[in-house]
Amino acid sequence: MRITHFGHSCLLVEIDGTTILFDPGTLSHGLAGITGLDAILVTHQHADHMDVDGLPDLVAANPNAALYADPQTTQQLNDDDVAGTWTAANAGDEFTVGSVTARVAGGEHAIIHPDIPGIDNVAYLLGDADRPAKFMHPGDSLFVPQEKVDVLATPAAAPWMKAGEGVDYLRAVAPRVAFPIHEAILSDAGVGFFNGLLQNMKSDGTDFLVLPREDALDIS
Repeated sequence: MRITHFGHSCLLVEIDGTTILFDPGTLSHGLAGITGLDAILVTHQHADHMDVDGLPDLVAANPNAALYADPQTTQQLNDDDVAGTWTAANAGDEFTVGSVTARVAGGEHAIIHPDIPGIDNVAYLLGDADRPAKFMHPGDSLFVPQEKVDVLATPAAAPWMKAGEGVDYLRAVAPRVAFPIHEAILSDAGVGFFNGLLQNMKSDGTDFLVLPREDALDIS
């Protein structure tokens, strides 16, 4: 598996010969010129996960990419005819992208504040019949799957999450490998603090990595 972190929650995951881009949002960087995508998957509608202005060029450069998003975002993108035709990814759905089986889970964004209306948020698990959760992107949620996750993109910091909740989530999923996402809301000093907290308090069976920016890392 090869993963490239394009900032915040935007990841390029190459697995079993299939290339999938997650959450190209306004806090992402370095996406210009990306081609050859098999799919673009969006977890929810917030701008830091879905850059409406940037999507048309990205989709145009990848005309063969399958386009999936949570139900509310799918309706928004299709109604506004923003970029391509999107398919709703509902919790419980399963679909195939190239050689990879993608399963959809979760369904709701974590609560930011009771006065802020809730929205859809889906988690995506990539794998195959033998290993259904080789990789998981939870979006803005603390969804814990029943399956053993091999590689987890784990939220480092968020308006909807206390630092201790991030630690508890990493321990609850207990992946073999984890790396932080959703870090762009932090200062450089803050990134170091939150990453250090996750590193120091993870379960013993989890390897914690920090991905280099815009540079692919092979995870075996």
